[in-house]
Amino acid sequence: MDKLNLPEIDFNIRKNEGNIEIFDIIRKKYIALQPEEWVRQHVIHYLINSLSYPKSMFRVESSLKYNSLDKRSDILVYNRSGQPHLLVECKSYKTKINQAALNQLTQYNKVLNAQYILLTNGINHFCCKKNEQKQYDFIDTIPSALEI
Repeated sequence: MDKLNLPEIDFNIRKNEGNIEIFDIIRKKYIALQPEEWVRQHVIHYLINSLSYPKSMFRVESSLKYNSLDKRSDILVYNRSGQPHLLVECKSYKTKINQAALNQLTQYNKVLNAQYILLTNGINHFCCKKNEQKQYDFIDTIPSALEI
């Protein structure tokens, strides 16, 4: 897999019946190692190891309903009160970040109502904070757990 714009991590990777899998420390199981999963696992480790988010605050690939359609959010991090705090949409490192991806993330957040959203392909990261008018302001850094 390609090098990302995130700290390198020592992952637990195995080959299983000809497929390469990576261990997800949140779901506590091996997942097929696809480009998007490579990004997702880097982001999870970054949030835990660099920004001090506890593992217990994460949900990965959790389902949600948007306009009666079943969807899945990549990463959802809750605050200490159990409210959605940070919603993350991960794209493959091969995928350019575009307006459609940002629209997808903001649509999911209409359901989840997280204070922060993060869109990343592992190379480029775009983080926004929801303001009082329920609009999004781009911010320069991803908030740490200490800020919640």
